[in-house]
Order: sequence, then structure tokens, then C-alpha cells
Amino acid sequence: MARILLVDDDAGLLAVLALAFGDANHEVVTAPDGREALDRLARGDIDLLVTDVNMPKLDGFALVRALRQRGDDLPILVLTARDDEIDEALGLELGADDYVTKPFSNRVLLSRVAALLRRQAVRGGAPAEAVAVRHVGALELDDARLEVRWRGNALQTTMTELRLLDALTRRPGIVLSRDALLERIRGDGTVVAPRIIDTYVNRLRRKLEAIDPEFDRIETVVGAGYRWRDA
Repeated sequence: MARILLVDDDAGLLAVLALAFGDANHEVVTAPDGREALDRLARGDIDLLVTDVNMPKLDGFALVRALRQRGDDLPILVLTARDDEIDEALGLELGADDYVTKPFSNRVLLSRVAALLRRQAVRGGAPAEAVAVRHVGALELDDARLEVRWRGNALQTTMTELRLLDALTRRPGIVLSRDALLERIRGDGTVVAPRIIDTYVNRLRRKLEAIDPEFDRIETVVGAGYRWRDA
């Protein structure tokens, strides 16, 4: 059981989500805005944060920024009603681990939360249930631990970035369109602009190039999409 902080100024939505998370055997704490959320998080007993973007006093993006600037590595999932790719990308750039676009099903939200909690548990030292490490050249994807390494160096990724790498490397050399990649990394029916894939790819490239300045495996195919280039 995890203790989850739900933050939203919509009291009705908070009640629905609290019931859904409670039914999934999580302990739920709620807050109506980012400022109260920060006060609650100061106690240090929260396992995961689910926060809306549009809120009074302190919005979701400001909340994420404040937590990351103080070095808090709490898993964060952002809820957004905006379908603007810049807003979604901004939330992830600030340090959110994943996002779900409204409207969403509780099943989708709970599955995303479960993935983040599983990843955090492994990072914290809990044993993985199985060893499933996949090697694609110098890239190593640990499916059990939800971790990525390039040339032996750990790569810090969001869940969406990890899914993107997985999708590209499942079929090296094959061009995948933005729509195809979006379906593989989201796959939950949420409405997201296909061009957000460009943001994910650019961010992944920057992270990999920070480890290896010669990294060139993610190839842009103009007018078609992206592919993982064979070594």
C-alpha cells in the first residue's frame, strides 16, 4: 500500500479519485492547491504525488518545480486538461515523471501510478520480481527495474522517455511515424498532439549526448518519423 497525495481544486474530482485509489488499496491524502500540497509534503511521508496543472495559489507546474529545486525525487504524475504540447512538455522538463491528459479513465491513471511506484520501489532497494534485461548495442533496458543504461552509464528517464526508447529499439532500422510512436508510448486514448514526440526525442538525445557526445542512434527520417539506427 502506498500513501498518495492527490492535488486538485476540483473537490468533486478529488472525491472520485480518492475513492478509486482507496479501492486499489492505497492510502489517500488530498490538497486543494499546490501551496497546501507543499505544506503536506514537508512531513516526508508521501510515496507519490498526483497533481493537476490549473490550480489557484500555486499551480501544478510551480509545485513540481519547487519540489525538484529542493532535491525531492518523489515520483510525480501530472494531470492536465490542456492538449497543448508545450504545456505537457514543460511539465516533464520541470521534473514530472509522467502525465495523463483529461478526460481519462481511472484504470489508465491507476496503471500509470502503479508503474511509477514499481519503479520507485526498485530504486529504493526492493527486489525485482524478474530479471529482464534487453541489450540493443550499447543500450541496456532493464524491464524489471525500469532502468536504462548507455555504455554502462545510468540514464535518468521519465516513464514516457523509457517507453519511447523501448518502442524504437524493438524494431531497429524500422521507421516509426509520430502517430505510431505516440500510440506505443501512450496507448491509452488520451488526446495528445503528435508533435510532442519531437520534444521527447530531443530530450532523449540531449540526455544521451550528455553521457556520450558521439551518440547518433536516434535518427530523424524527414517527413516520416524516427528510427533506431543500427550500429
